[in-house]
Amino acid sequence: MKTREKYPRNTPMTKPLPVRKAVLPVAGMGTRFLPATKAVPKEMLPVVDKPVVQYAVEEAMEAGIEQFIFVTGRGKHVIEDHFDHAYELEALLRERDKTKELDSLLESLPKSGSVSFTRQQKPLGLGHAVWCARHFIGDEPFAVLLPDDLILGKPGALKQMMKAYHDVGGGAVIAAEERPESEISRYGVIAPGKIVGNIIEVKGVVEKPKIKEAPSRLRIVGRYILPSEIFAELDRKEKGAGGEIQLTDSMQKLIGRHPFHAVNVKGSWYDCGDKVGFLHANIAVGLARPDIAPALRAILKSVGT
Repeated sequence: MKTREKYPRNTPMTKPLPVRKAVLPVAGMGTRFLPATKAVPKEMLPVVDKPVVQYAVEEAMEAGIEQFIFVTGRGKHVIEDHFDHAYELEALLRERDKTKELDSLLESLPKSGSVSFTRQQKPLGLGHAVWCARHFIGDEPFAVLLPDDLILGKPGALKQMMKAYHDVGGGAVIAAEERPESEISRYGVIAPGKIVGNIIEVKGVVEKPKIKEAPSRLRIVGRYILPSEIFAELDRKEKGAGGEIQLTDSMQKLIGRHPFHAVNVKGSWYDCGDKVGFLHANIAVGLARPDIAPALRAILKSVGT
């Protein structure tokens, strides 16, 4: 049961290290969206007029992230181009006084020198993808954002998590949401402890449990704040569910050694790695846009929704 307690504010002695870096794993092949993803990375598929990955980057920028590490694979160079200046296009827009379009290009660009790319040469799982970024992270805490999980809210999910991270004194913080029991076996699931407001103490995490063995209906969403010590666990390259190196398994080993909490984030979540979830995201974002919502409502009405 939720209580009205609040975590005490940190004193200078317990102030955690700032989270300045974010890892974005984008090496997946996107096979569920073939043939669209044969030549276009799934992360570049647009939700209305912005690629999915851009929503994650903007969310991280809002939360104060200063450095972005993309873990890529073959055929992902388009992502690198997207987060760079397109000088010919920018010059053309200036020449034609298309200020709105130019601003939309420039406002989402991270600062020069703040974006790095590294390759995950084999698809060995999410844990392995995060491990590939270890040299860029060093000994700092860092965030992980999975672009397939599009979370829309004000403030954004990562900013909500950053607040919790400082309120509880650092450690690991993950995003969570409650899902129907029938869906739980598809996700990493939290074994909850004490709940204070929207902050949940994490006693354990289980990757894709059987429904009868699930410790709760709180599933892990694709947002994490992690201490650098997790790389020592990932370095063991132990395989878990699906024969892959699971991030969840290494997080489990941090419990008891570091503060570990989940945040029941406020916002709307869309699974853009799924065709129906992707369509849902496009409709929801479109209906939230005053410039296109009226026309979109008329179209939805005309097709019998």
